[in-house]
This record gives sequence, structure tokens and C-alpha cells, in this order.
Amino acid sequence: MNFAAQSLDAFLDREFKLVIVEILETRGSTPREVGAIMLVSPTDLHGTIGGGQMEHMAIDNARALLAGISDTLTMDIPLGPEIGQCCGGRVILGFRLCDDAARADLLRLIDERRNDFPEVWIFGAGHVGRALAEALLLLPFKTYAVETRETELAQLSAGAFHRLVAMPEAMVKDVAPGGAVTIVTHDHALDFLIAKEALARDDLAYVGMIGSKTKRATFSSWAKKEDLGETELSRLTLPVGGTAVPDKRPAVIAALTTAEIVTAISAYRVKSHS
Repeated sequence: MNFAAQSLDAFLDREFKLVIVEILETRGSTPREVGAIMLVSPTDLHGTIGGGQMEHMAIDNARALLAGISDTLTMDIPLGPEIGQCCGGRVILGFRLCDDAARADLLRLIDERRNDFPEVWIFGAGHVGRALAEALLLLPFKTYAVETRETELAQLSAGAFHRLVAMPEAMVKDVAPGGAVTIVTHDHALDFLIAKEALARDDLAYVGMIGSKTKRATFSSWAKKEDLGETELSRLTLPVGGTAVPDKRPAVIAALTTAEIVTAISAYRVKSHS
């Protein structure tokens, strides 16, 4: 389900006649997981349960329920040739008309999932920082942007929590365990101070810094003087976004960095729950 706060909230404010479609059970290979939700109104929808013919069947049934011409509240769908999908698994879908009680349950579920969102902290709201905040907007993260410059912070997406501070490095302690720190400030010395604080923690999923091979070498030399060892340095991604794609436009760096963050946080959560 797309839990991007603005679009989901706007959808719920606009649509009152809804069916909640939820994946109740999966067997074998399926495009979405148990608990995935899609909201269907007579003319619109929000989220996805995996697409394809299965989703079209679910939308048709949900709208038939809204129209009072169906009473089917569960569907057991094989994802095979008979419906033109090749996943090979099976899903059981549940349908719930969104009356007042169901809407209250849905809002509680949304709040619970939002509270469980991992945090991504962007230190620096220049061109790359702003592009990264935009790239993260539709993903299930709580995004924070930290800046010393009010003019830069004012240009940042409203989808991120703004933090205007004199000493950004002091904010690293506020990052929740399992979160990500991305360092893209306008000042190399400030980058290094923030990175030092972040690498001193061993409970962050990702620490990345914008830069180059030269900057990494310079930081490594400085870090050793600051008593950061190889274990700490091995946790630093520098440059963010990697080197495989030479395009340095902010939006490209942001897209590549977002992929790194998603991968790192997912791996951290799997490891933490194993």
C-alpha cells in the first residue's frame, strides 16, 4: 500500500464510499505480501495488491459490492494461466465495506504502519538534498532534513520534517535505530563531523556521504586521527549513489542513493528479526 502521507490522506478526505481489499493469505510466489491493502471507490483507487488480472478482478468485485450487486467478501485466486498471470502462487483476498467502524480500523492501521516507518535523515538541503527528499516522498519512510541555512531549508519539500540547527552533527543522536543518515551538506568539514557521529553508532542501517575517491581518502585519513577504525569506516558509503552511473545530476544521484537506502534498511530489518 502506498502510505505517502499527503496522497493517502487526500484520498481518504475525498472518498467516503470505499471497499478495503486486503491480502489475507498467500501460497507460493505472489506479487505482494500478506497485509497488503488497496482502497477502491466507485471511480478511483489507492494502493495496489500486485497488479495484473488478479487486481482487476478484485477491483471489479469491490465496485460490485459498492453497487450492491455482489456479496462476495473473499476471493481465492490462483495466479496461473487461467487468469493470464504466471506467478504460480495463490492469494486469498478479503473485502470489507468501509463503514464508520472499518474506517476507524483503517486509520489505526495507517497510524501503526506510519509509526513503524524507518527514519531517513538528510543532512544538507542543497540541490542533492532536495532531490533526495523528493525521491523519498512516496516511500514508506519518515524523512528528516537538517540544515544550517534557512534559505535552503525553505525550498525543501513539505513532505520532510525540517530541522534548522546551528550544529547538525548534534542531531545524529536523534536518529532512531535502524535509520539512515545521508550527508550532503555544502561543507566538507561539516560532512566529516556528521559522519564521525554517525559512524560511532553501530545501530544505523546506512551512513552515506556525497563525494569522490579523493574525498573518501581524505576522510579516512582524518577519521583515523579521530580514533575511527576500519570497522567504523567500513560502514560508510562514499560516494552515495555509487560509481557505476557517471551522471551527476541531483535527481540521478538521489534515485541511486534512494535505492541504496531501501536495500540497506531492508537488510537491516531482516537481520534484526532473524
